[in-house]
Amino acid sequence: MSNQSSLSIWCKDFAEEEKMLERFEALLTTVPFSASKPGFSYLVVRAVDSAETPIAEFDLRAVPHDAKGIIELTRDHVNRDSAFEVRAEWDLWTSDATGGGWKNEPQPLEIVCHGPDYDNQFWRESGHFMVNFGFEHVFTGHAGLLGIRQKERGPAQSAEEARFLETMAWPENLRKYQEKTQENIRQLFDWVRRIEKAVPVEHLRLWSEGEENFEARLEEILAAR
Repeated sequence: MSNQSSLSIWCKDFAEEEKMLERFEALLTTVPFSASKPGFSYLVVRAVDSAETPIAEFDLRAVPHDAKGIIELTRDHVNRDSAFEVRAEWDLWTSDATGGGWKNEPQPLEIVCHGPDYDNQFWRESGHFMVNFGFEHVFTGHAGLLGIRQKERGPAQSAEEARFLETMAWPENLRKYQEKTQENIRQLFDWVRRIEKAVPVEHLRLWSEGEENFEARLEEILAAR
């Protein structure tokens, strides 16, 4: 399975239930929805911990909700041990397996809100909010090709990777790959800046499953010319 990329957010003044919803709504208003699929399409309400069956699930695909609509649905379920998961889509540049055929199209994202007492105060490790941006490689590229410092590469691990590296051997293909990936990074950073303005953030951390320092890796790719 491909590595995921995320943002963990710790907020100031989050202990009270009303503050929890207020901060959640402020975060949801920053989401850069897909132009063709605006709105939140799914909401899951949990209580106590992640092992428990959800207490409510809302399939909103027929009538996607905005931030206020999501808050109205969660209001009757908010407790200190509650958690809310919402799903939406945003537009990112993606290519086919060989690194060509570029399209700016909807990609899934997920935002999770952890109540102060949910899952033994899980927020202490993962944040009051956690945003899943989607696949890591949409922002870092494959095979360590992008950035100022080139990573050492061994032989291709599959026929698909071999075709990808063959395509990227052409300078024009690599240039376009870098440009589209940089556009995705700028969009991610723009969203993070909007979050910092909308939400009283105490601390946040950009991270991914495959990079030791995801934020530094993104900055390195952006700095490449």
